[in-house]
Amino acid sequence: MLQALRFVSIALLSLLALAVQAAAQTYPERVVRIVNPYPPGGSVDVMARILAQKLADNLGQQVIVENRSGGGGNTGSDFVAKAEPDGYTLLFTAPGPLTVNQTLYSKLPFDPAKDFAPVALFATAPIVLIVNPGVPANGVQELIALAKKEPGKLNFASAGNGTTNHLSGELFKSMANIDIVHVPYRGAGPAMNDLIAGHVQMFFDLMPVVLPQVAAGKVRALANAGAKRPSALPDVPTVAEQGLVGFDASSWYGVVAPAKTPEAVLAKLRDEVAKALGRAHPRAWFGTRGGLRQGLRGVPGGRDQEMGRGHPDLGRESRLKADEGRRS
Repeated sequence: MLQALRFVSIALLSLLALAVQAAAQTYPERVVRIVNPYPPGGSVDVMARILAQKLADNLGQQVIVENRSGGGGNTGSDFVAKAEPDGYTLLFTAPGPLTVNQTLYSKLPFDPAKDFAPVALFATAPIVLIVNPGVPANGVQELIALAKKEPGKLNFASAGNGTTNHLSGELFKSMANIDIVHVPYRGAGPAMNDLIAGHVQMFFDLMPVVLPQVAAGKVRALANAGAKRPSALPDVPTVAEQGLVGFDASSWYGVVAPAKTPEAVLAKLRDEVAKALGRAHPRAWFGTRGGLRQGLRGVPGGRDQEMGRGHPDLGRESRLKADEGRRS
């Protein structure tokens, strides 16, 4: 009797494995949904839609982007974490939900380490410190001097609590020992609009969306926030070069699927993303979008190494936020 049950179990497992393999071979058979956990209009949204279009072209199946913003990216990420692990619901995100938010929130509705399977590191992007043209500062030291002259008067925007631009601003505030006020927005688009309008004075934002505004004279670039000057802004010194030695902030865009997604489906997704990155560098996909053609580095074959690394100064930033008190 036990041998019969064992035989039946082995047979069922074999059939299940064959069914999963067959499903992977025919994947996708219906619409694939890419969830962006941030509002429309920001760099994550732009990148997600570019990837969706390339995947749709290559797979011959519709791939849509769905915005599910809220909670610093936690709302959309939780939705994907709890979705059916079949490859038809994916998460396209910046570092926040996967690496940063666990240090900012006392409890997350998902486990970043256990509830997702890495698909691909899509691209990395430098961050730029920009100010409204009306701010009387042409460099980091002049900005610091202005902040010290008028404590609490300068506001820095972010796309929301826990976002890369928020943590970059907090790091700058701490290392410069200045009193500047964080103003969180529901996405990078509204934050940029208010910076241009002069409602806030400074913003650490991703280079792909910064460059067109700099070229149009709507904002002024004071510093590259990364360790090195990117080729797109070679004449703008880094924050570290301007006196805050050790300052380093950059970001990435990554794709993950729900945990327990069949490995064969994950392998196909990884191949398709790598194929898209390999056939054309992300810069070439922007056509006439001006500065969005620059400031990106595609990462063909990139997976969880970079996504696990998170933000370069996550440790320091985590301690800064812990000092302010963890938010529930």
